[in-house]
Formats: sequence, structure tokens, C-alpha cells
Amino acid sequence: MAPPRRDGRAGALSAGVVRAVRGATSAGVDTPEAILESTAELLTEVLARNDLRTDDLISIIFTMTDDLTSEFPALAARQAGLTTVPLLCTSEIPVPGSLGRCIRLLLHCTVPPDRVIHHVYLREAKILRPDLAGEPQ
Repeated sequence: MAPPRRDGRAGALSAGVVRAVRGATSAGVDTPEAILESTAELLTEVLARNDLRTDDLISIIFTMTDDLTSEFPALAARQAGLTTVPLLCTSEIPVPGSLGRCIRLLLHCTVPPDRVIHHVYLREAKILRPDLAGEPQ
């Protein structure tokens, strides 16, 4: 059950707001190990840079390009202990010339209203958002 609002009324939490965090990385090859390693690294960086705990997470959507098929990236989240967070895996649109072997995520979370969100782009995916790929973001 969600904690009550500070004003005592039912409804959305006043202690936090819903935000979305974007991230992307790449896998060197299409193997379960490479997908899980890349996804775990991305997820770890997103959580750390945004100071997020499991209780802050609402859901995570993972996408992969069509040249990655050997494992679900959501498995890396489950292996990291995110067993109560809804996860979804889907495919990216295969746009000609787009970055291959790419894993993306869209993480929905609840954070304090003044929290700055840090989007994370790692490995070859830094070219997708060079304006956000610097460290720290």
C-alpha cells in the first residue's frame, strides 16, 4: 500500500513524482553472456547515477535490435534482484543504418520533485545521444 499524501487526501503521492529514465548500451556479440553483461552494466549505472532503489521503480521496458536474439535483457534485471518490478522486452524498429547490437531501456520511477534525472548511454550507444554521453551525466 502506498503511503498517504501529506495533505491527508487519497490519490497520488505528494512525496514523489513519476519520471522516466532513458539508457542504452551495446553488446559486442549476440550471446546470452554478452547481453546479460551489457544489460547489467547499463542497469547498474542507471540506478547508481539516479540514486534509485527497488522501491522507487515502477517498471522497466527493454528493447533490443533485431540482431540480438539469444537472451532476454530483463533476465539481467531479475538476476540483479529486481523480482517485483514489472519488466517488458520488445524489439526496436529495424531502421536501415541504425546502431546494431543495441540494448535500450526506459525506466519509470518515483523520485523527489527536485531530483535531476541522469540518462545513461554506454559503449557504442554513446553515439545515440552524444550530448548525454559524458560522465557524469
